[in-house]
Amino acid sequence: MWTERDRAYWDRLMSWEQQLISYEGNDIEYSTASVIERLMQEIPENMRDRVFSQIDNVLFNVHSLLQGSQLQTEARERILTSARIFRDDIETVVDLRKLTIDQLSYINRQQMARNRFYSAVQGAVTGTGGVLPVAADFLAMAAVNLRAVQLTALSYGYDVEYPFEMTASLNVFHASMLPDRLKAEGWAQLITDVEDGKEPFYFYEGTEHIADETWLEEPLRQSVKLAVVMALRNKKVSGIPLLSVAIGAGVNYRLTKKVTEFAESYYQYRYLNEKKERTGR
Repeated sequence: MWTERDRAYWDRLMSWEQQLISYEGNDIEYSTASVIERLMQEIPENMRDRVFSQIDNVLFNVHSLLQGSQLQTEARERILTSARIFRDDIETVVDLRKLTIDQLSYINRQQMARNRFYSAVQGAVTGTGGVLPVAADFLAMAAVNLRAVQLTALSYGYDVEYPFEMTASLNVFHASMLPDRLKAEGWAQLITDVEDGKEPFYFYEGTEHIADETWLEEPLRQSVKLAVVMALRNKKVSGIPLLSVAIGAGVNYRLTKKVTEFAESYYQYRYLNEKKERTGR
């Protein structure tokens, strides 16, 4: 049954979608894109393809490792336990879709808060300027944000152990990290992929490529963060590089906030769209 709360969430999503479409990039964004484009043109096409393919492989492997980890198992059980507060017949992740949109949003907000905290902590550790944290920053950033998307999917009843949902979550991760001026295109592709599929979504029929030229702006910002951290790591207060730690934590928190908000919008859309089709609204 389509409720007033469903309508309120749907209207909010449509307003958010319109904001994506109407966003116009600023001069800095276009300058950054121009620099990246020139750099990419200097690299032979076959080499570019190999690099992007390697990044895709890394992201798929990180996703798979996270999916099979003890942390993920515990998070899954924590989400199911929270859901049973509202209904005692919740047994599987898919059963979560029996809950209302407000209940699912409540469960997901708990996960979002944890993910943003972990991201800030990871950024703060990088901000200390240690060789290992700095060297592992990209992988750690990818792992934290991929896990954030996975937990958002689980919170709304979409099990990332299914091939479709696994690949869909990777594409949500990709779209959430696009520059703001390109997010509308990424969103439109995600929605098209969903609407072209059939229930149950076991296999993915959309794009499976994650890394490309348009996706590089956020990793470039992370590189700037690392450069600033390294430049400021010796400016210490009581033996702690407070400024670089604050920058590392702040940049990471901001990124994960963007990723989790985008992922939440996607999975809310999935849930509400399916409910609309079932109820004929």
